[in-house]
Amino acid sequence: MNGTIRTLAAAGAALALTAGAALSDTIKVGVLAPFSGPMAVWGEQFKTAMDAYVAQHGKQAGAHTVEFVFKDAGYGNPEVARSVAQELLVKDKVGYLAGFVFTPDALAVAPLINRSKTPTVIFNAGLSEIPAKSPYFVRVGFTLPQMAVPMAEWARKQGIGKVAVAVSDFGPGLDAEKAFGDAFRSKGGEITDSIRMPLNTTDFAPFMQRIKAAKPDALFTFLPAGPATYAFVKAYAENGLAAAGIRFLGTGETDETNLKALGDSALGLITAYFYSPAHESPANAEFLAKLEAAHPGGIANFASAEAYDGTHMVYEMIKAAGADPDKAMAFAKTMRWESPRGPVSIDPASRHVTQNVYIRVVDKDPSGKLINREFETIPAQTDPSWKGN
Repeated sequence: MNGTIRTLAAAGAALALTAGAALSDTIKVGVLAPFSGPMAVWGEQFKTAMDAYVAQHGKQAGAHTVEFVFKDAGYGNPEVARSVAQELLVKDKVGYLAGFVFTPDALAVAPLINRSKTPTVIFNAGLSEIPAKSPYFVRVGFTLPQMAVPMAEWARKQGIGKVAVAVSDFGPGLDAEKAFGDAFRSKGGEITDSIRMPLNTTDFAPFMQRIKAAKPDALFTFLPAGPATYAFVKAYAENGLAAAGIRFLGTGETDETNLKALGDSALGLITAYFYSPAHESPANAEFLAKLEAAHPGGIANFASAEAYDGTHMVYEMIKAAGADPDKAMAFAKTMRWESPRGPVSIDPASRHVTQNVYIRVVDKDPSGKLINREFETIPAQTDPSWKGN
């Protein structure tokens, strides 16, 4: 009898352990992004791309099931982002964090990440110093210097000698202003004016008139994707800068979510960026097909590529390390893969993505659809502003 009891007890303990292991096999990933308000397009682009990745790869990452928990981080309030992250960590017990559109949100959450040791994949927030704020940050998006320096060097090669710079007045905008200006001047160019525009303004006519009166060869700009970028590009056309021969040099201002509304006024605008849906590669074709299947009629843009690659990183980190944060971060530093944007890897020193930068022009495809057509590749660009932790 005693032997039978011992056998049953052992079997019961084994079942309990098995049940516990099964539960621990689900790893939650908290995703912070704006899902409401004027910047909700970001959350939408992130989620549709993540859905496409899950449709392609399933919910299993090695021995683990991945469960995403999406939370609305709003826009323009870092304290909200911090509170949402706290809820994900404490209440939802997530093992990883991902998302982050805006730099202030990532900076606000860094102290929490440092205390909890939670691997965090930054999809977008682009201030160069962000990865240095936490050893548990890794970024798959871009920095403005990573785009601005190639643009400045390309512009000088085209014989552009004088440029006015106009950027949104916040961290990434100031990054872009300095990086472009330093690189352009180092090649013998002249910055005729540096304008810092209020982050939330959509009235750009006064700035355009100021630039037009100065008669530079070109305008270099950066604004965060959203309603302001649409208004800025429209103001460039409507105030006659193109007609005056002032070339438009940008980064993500000709985003695909704006192109149709911009119409032919966007034709000919030049940008330096890391992704276009018009990028020709098998990996991008497969991504676009999966995106269309998961969300028919959905628009792919740079945020889609960021979220798709960020989801890939999360899956690979979970496969390699499960819920072990230090092992996950060590693995992240070794990663390289073929992305829809081209070949990418993680710089082990900066924990920021190394990627191609493409010089693009707004053009029409054979069907008449506006696209960002890549016509020159600057390969394997790191973040030129990274100075170390």
